[in-house]
Amino acid sequence: MRGTIATLIFPLIASLAATTHAQSNAPGQPMGGAPKLPDAAQIQQSLELSKSSQPGSSHAGALKITLGEKSAEWTVATLADLPHQTLNVYNEHVKANQSYAGVLLIDLLKRLGVPDKPHGKDFQLFIVAQGSDGYEVVYSIGEISPDVHDGGVIVADAMDGKPLVANGPLQLVATGEKRPARWVRNLVAIRVMAVQ
Repeated sequence: MRGTIATLIFPLIASLAATTHAQSNAPGQPMGGAPKLPDAAQIQQSLELSKSSQPGSSHAGALKITLGEKSAEWTVATLADLPHQTLNVYNEHVKANQSYAGVLLIDLLKRLGVPDKPHGKDFQLFIVAQGSDGYEVVYSIGEISPDVHDGGVIVADAMDGKPLVANGPLQLVATGEKRPARWVRNLVAIRVMAVQ
């Protein structure tokens, strides 16, 4: 019994100690100062943000892009009216060349006010892309902007000339990657954020 209690309690204590240490040594706080714990309003806000960005919070097959208070929702039908790009990539997972068609991500972000030719503090921007399964990846604004990076990042709605089925209806696809680890299947959310 003593061993069971120790295996349950020790990780909890270690986690609490690590959290307290990280909070007490936060930038701007004196070493060893009392950790600042979140108040009820901050906890509630975090829970609401977490719920609103959960998979399935958009309509089925819809992609919700948010930047602060601004947001836009995209579907295969609404993307069809926009200019499409084709990316030819080698997919290391299936060991085959594939051709994806879709809208440049930067073209969708521009509609919310993200600069397509970033300068200075614009490079503090990044996106978190999320699939319906909760899988998340991060891209910096420099990786997304063709003005800075020679690779492409698209919200794909077709592969090899056919609508996406198994990985869709929308998928985030990028060139210049050795393997598709940051491609997001069943793309449902993109949050634009800034480094603090």
